[in-house]
Amino acid sequence: MEKETVVRKIDNKDIEELCHDDSIKLAADIIKSGGLVAFPTETVYGLGADAFLEEAAKKIYSAKGRPSDNPLIVHIANVDDVENIAKDIPDIFYTLAKKYWPGPMTIVLKKRDIIPYATSGGLDTVAVRLPSNDIARALIEAAGVPIAAPSANTSGRPSPTKASHVSEDMDGKIDMIIDGGTVGIGVESTIIDLTSDIPTLLRPGAVTLEMLRKICERVDVDPAIEHLLTGSEAPKAPGMKYKHYAPKADMKLVRGDESAVLRYMKDMIKDCDKPMALLTVDEHKKDLEAEAKGNSDINILSLGSIKNPDSIAHNLFDILRKCDELGVEYILSEVFDESGIGKAIMNRLKKAAGFEIIDLR
Repeated sequence: MEKETVVRKIDNKDIEELCHDDSIKLAADIIKSGGLVAFPTETVYGLGADAFLEEAAKKIYSAKGRPSDNPLIVHIANVDDVENIAKDIPDIFYTLAKKYWPGPMTIVLKKRDIIPYATSGGLDTVAVRLPSNDIARALIEAAGVPIAAPSANTSGRPSPTKASHVSEDMDGKIDMIIDGGTVGIGVESTIIDLTSDIPTLLRPGAVTLEMLRKICERVDVDPAIEHLLTGSEAPKAPGMKYKHYAPKADMKLVRGDESAVLRYMKDMIKDCDKPMALLTVDEHKKDLEAEAKGNSDINILSLGSIKNPDSIAHNLFDILRKCDELGVEYILSEVFDESGIGKAIMNRLKKAAGFEIIDLR
């Protein structure tokens, strides 16, 4: 049975004002009563519930259609809150937190018993994040509890970067949506596991591998960044096991040198026999549009400028959702350099395409 989902828009205010905002107070009351609230962070919109309530965590899985072995990230408002929910915290945690919190970094630690297994995906670990978005932090402060929050989308779909994306997937399934405008970064947080001697990157994000390696003597990279886990493998963090970020259409990536990729895309335009989207960059858009001129089945969509990878990350999920709106049946995307935030961009693109890559090299 569907419920009425309240939508409240909140303009930018300082965090002190936000803590006294009526919409924040309403959202906090919903969280405290075991309900679900979608809210903006600096990465994507999250779907929040009281991290201490097993039944609330189960409501998140139900609303998202999310497998219950997929861990939830627990959002906190202050670094000190970590010690209430995690144990055996290594010194490197405090070094990383001092450098990158508040911000788009999630850290996996050994959990205390207060975190139910419904929140941790059945694991003895907890994924923790201190967001920099003031609305998110004000909500956590007002609720008085850590908030478990995966992305506020139907499981497997592109993550939401606008409140309208949340409404598409969650209207009638959750209690409230806080509309805080379009998020800044556009891809989910970096996840780093500190439960072993060597820190391990589980999901790339805006806190890049290169940035982490400046702080940590060594950082390993989990193989799941390059392939989906098998049915028997337990995911240590969100997004490792199941197909994620996927539009409805069949999607493939094309890899090779610039001229070969453009030739391949132009050949696809000539051979097009169904509605199709080509995901490209500003620098290639006009060339491909000229080739597609007069063919209404071809949609040339730019993810941003190759000179500004942050713009590609910011636009990625919005463009993937645009493909659904256009009703295309096939999507072909360029690939990008995997240095810096490019590793996060390519991780999302590979998972959206089910790791199907046309290699022209």
